[in-house]
Amino acid sequence: SLFLKQFGDTPQLRVLDFFLDNYNFDFPLTEIARESNVSYNSLKSFFPYFLVSRIVINTRRIGKSEYYKLNLDNQFVKNLMKLDWSLVEENVKEELVEA
Repeated sequence: SLFLKQFGDTPQLRVLDFFLDNYNFDFPLTEIARESNVSYNSLKSFFPYFLVSRIVINTRRIGKSEYYKLNLDNQFVKNLMKLDWSLVEENVKEELVEA
């Protein structure tokens, strides 16, 4: 993704990129790990920080699984979404100029 190309490819950024692409939906940790291509153990090591900082919020529980989504009320998340969109817009403009 453009986001990862710009800022680097780390497990934390992969998870943020996954949530930015799927901001309307909530997911269990296993699916977050699988879809962002991050090991479950690695995700468990930094995910508590995402919760404490309110980047991600708990939405519901289904059986034994907790579900999480991007906290769209968090100012950092709002700014991150604007940044992600500006990267997309800039890339589209560049592609139109090259065409």
